[in-house]
Amino acid sequence: MNTVSIGIFGRRNVGKSSLINFIAGQDVAIVSENPGTTTDPVRKRIEIFGLGPCVLIDTAGIDEDGELGRKRVAKTEEVVPQIDVAVLMFSRDDFGAPEEDMMSLLRRYDLPVVLVHGKSDVSRTGDVLLQDIRNRYGMRPLGFSALESEDGRGVMLDALLDSIKANAVSAAERFSEKPMFDGIVSAGQHVLLVCPIDSEAPTGRLILPQVNAIRSLLDIGAAATVIQPCGLGQVFSKEDHGIDLVVTDSQAFAEVAAGIPSQMPMTSFSMLLARSKGCFKEYCAGTPMIDRLKDGDRVLILESCSHHASCDDIGRVKIPAMMRNRTGKALTFDVVGGLDRIGRPMSDYALVLQCGGCMITRRQLYSRLLPAIESGVPVTNYGMAISFMKGIYERALKPIVK
Repeated sequence: MNTVSIGIFGRRNVGKSSLINFIAGQDVAIVSENPGTTTDPVRKRIEIFGLGPCVLIDTAGIDEDGELGRKRVAKTEEVVPQIDVAVLMFSRDDFGAPEEDMMSLLRRYDLPVVLVHGKSDVSRTGDVLLQDIRNRYGMRPLGFSALESEDGRGVMLDALLDSIKANAVSAAERFSEKPMFDGIVSAGQHVLLVCPIDSEAPTGRLILPQVNAIRSLLDIGAAATVIQPCGLGQVFSKEDHGIDLVVTDSQAFAEVAAGIPSQMPMTSFSMLLARSKGCFKEYCAGTPMIDRLKDGDRVLILESCSHHASCDDIGRVKIPAMMRNRTGKALTFDVVGGLDRIGRPMSDYALVLQCGGCMITRRQLYSRLLPAIESGVPVTNYGMAISFMKGIYERALKPIVK
């Protein structure tokens, strides 16, 4: 399982930092009686038995006010698309607009939520509120108090971790990734992986999608041969080459297509990732919209990792050049790396271009693209866009549409 990210949300001074320390078993978050102690999201990596590696994210209060407070709330809300499970805390009977707004945001991203009634030693949740929460959200809050006895704290911790684990497992099942070659390649088949070693290739290793492809083929019981584009002629000079599928780096599409038999099935690592980890249907609908771009349109490029760009950078240099050449239009490109905030409203964009997403989970990729999908902005990914602009989209799509 991937690292599970757990976001802790609630009003100021509701006990979020105490809960973080309670789960972690150590003082990793500052606890104070002064409201607003936590100003920016704070992350702590821990191991939760039965769940594996996790990241706990402490956030600023969802009831912050004033200009600075609203910025802190915005930072808190930016955490939502990055997490797998949310813990929403409240105290006394203070379950009002801040909590309701946060629940709406969490449900928008289809996130599982654990409700926790903080400072339960001070006051219990009223029966009317409990029934309202049950009716509206179908759940019952768990109690938590940092002042509970050691035995009581053990019971609270077990209940809390059990709920987090159950929700994380359920969410992982809903957003599980398909193996890269699921339904495409069978045991005993032979796949040729074309991996260019150019200025963007990391020194001494393959990139993650290529490594994942090799592992996926081994798991199936298929054979994998790895070559550079210059080796294609040697492989296909033999009539009995035995290759069932060619998978290439998207940037080498044109070279590889020209170097293999016209009837040979081929696709790319990026397109396999598009199929295995998300929004493939939306990509298929959005890719042809490249040809509908107009002068002055703005295109958003989303990279899921942060890296130093080179003069040959695929997302920042090559794809914009291809798109301008294909469309003949004056286009503007914005690039947002990692899981950074998108600075413009999604309605400003005519197209969103997502990288393969090898460094993020399927849920994170879904959450990243959700605002565009909700806004009706077409989305595509690197490999699908490149194959379309190179004129081999249908050929590259055919092996993976199963």
